[in-house]
Amino acid sequence: MSIEQIEEAIQKLPATEREALESRLLARRFGLEALSEAERTELLASLDEAERDIDEGRSYTFDQVRQHLGKFRFD
Repeated sequence: MSIEQIEEAIQKLPATEREALESRLLARRFGLEALSEAERTELLASLDEAERDIDEGRSYTFDQVRQHLGKFRFD
């Protein structure tokens, strides 16, 4: 099946199914699955640490969070 045929088939899907497909494709491309095992482990550990900080009343600016997570690519 060619890309053009796939695109035509996608256009024939109901809007909810097109949106579900788009979400799945984006998750595959940019979700946790796109990270290496080491990157995924490091990101999840970082998120756990952030959750603990929040629970303990510590907060950070958006720029501080962005700087901390900057090593992960979210293009």
